[in-house]
Amino acid sequence: MLGRSLTSIFWGMVADRYGRKPVVMISLFAIIVFNTLFGLSKSYWMAITTRLLLGLLSGLLGPIQAYASEVCRKEYQALGLSIVDTSWAMGLIFGPAIGGFLAQPAEKYPNIFAMECLFGRFPYFLPCLCISLFSVAAFIACLWLPETMHMHSECGPEYEHTEVMEAPPHCPNLKGYGRETKQRRWFSEQSILRNRLLMSSIVLYCIFGLQSTAYTEIFSLWAVSNKSYGGLSFSSQEVGLVLAMSGISLLVYQLVFFPCIAKHLGPINFTRVVAVLLIPLLASYPFMAKLSGLDLKLTVNCASSLRSIFSSTITIGLNILMNNAVSQHKRGAANGMAVTALSLFKAVAPAGAGILFSWAQNHQGASILSGDYIVFLVLDIFGLVGLILTFKPFLTQPGTEEITVTT
Repeated sequence: MLGRSLTSIFWGMVADRYGRKPVVMISLFAIIVFNTLFGLSKSYWMAITTRLLLGLLSGLLGPIQAYASEVCRKEYQALGLSIVDTSWAMGLIFGPAIGGFLAQPAEKYPNIFAMECLFGRFPYFLPCLCISLFSVAAFIACLWLPETMHMHSECGPEYEHTEVMEAPPHCPNLKGYGRETKQRRWFSEQSILRNRLLMSSIVLYCIFGLQSTAYTEIFSLWAVSNKSYGGLSFSSQEVGLVLAMSGISLLVYQLVFFPCIAKHLGPINFTRVVAVLLIPLLASYPFMAKLSGLDLKLTVNCASSLRSIFSSTITIGLNILMNNAVSQHKRGAANGMAVTALSLFKAVAPAGAGILFSWAQNHQGASILSGDYIVFLVLDIFGLVGLILTFKPFLTQPGTEEITVTT
């Protein structure tokens, strides 16, 4: 996380200058090398060094988000970004599963792996090797990946955001030209740091990212804690099943329902709607501890799935706002800045959530609000702040009145 936060802006600028594809391939190559070395680590410092180098050389997320917004036509932009977000969520589910099943194979599967073999001497090498092989396949697939950075270079940057009706003689690939919105011109001329829409979107991205990361940390702790402490008394297997069901529900939602919702509401509207719905959903969590048996499991699975869907929808909406806030030649740097800020917030969130939950466990007997109610109230406060900031004067867009381009 630290390495990624230090270099995300740099890799975004490289992607803006040399294209998205080279940065993606460099990042995948870094995963292949340093993730494999991480599995072969013999000391704590070797493990830390390989992870740090992996983070420094892995500028994957920012350019991928920029790529997804560019490779799809405008009406499919939301779907493209939703696939990126869903893939990330699937990785958070299946990654730990791969680690859990394949770590220490000589102890778990002694009939297959001997203690004297490579996987016996390096008990965490097998899951790292498995991930590296996935990265090799992705690296090979990238050889046929089309570059999006220079798709419009044939007509020059002045036509990049032109609303077209009739093709000029020197640019036959455009259906028309003649009008450019004041909004797009403003985007292309202003510095990224002075782009208010971008900076306000990044702030919202960090707030909701902090809330989501803190929830993930708190949910696992709360679910396995005893009911006498306001928890659910779930086993680790039951928690894993809930998370798996949430991932499956999210995948179905993103591929089937989300494109239609995005088409009719637009990014800012569906972000606001979902942010409103998320507040009462999180507030209902402490009351689930009063349930038991099948009612409890069904309620928790439904609530967890809805929370994943709502959080993912907010993330996608803000990603669309960020990518549309800048012109193409600044999109990599903009996403890199967002990833840097988000990484810092996500690095703080687990520690803060752990401290909050630990405090809550010691304040279960409060006369007004017991500890578990306070935990989810704090999460709701972050959501409420984020919701308020989606309105003016914080989140504002430049004017969209049209002006004529003279030729």
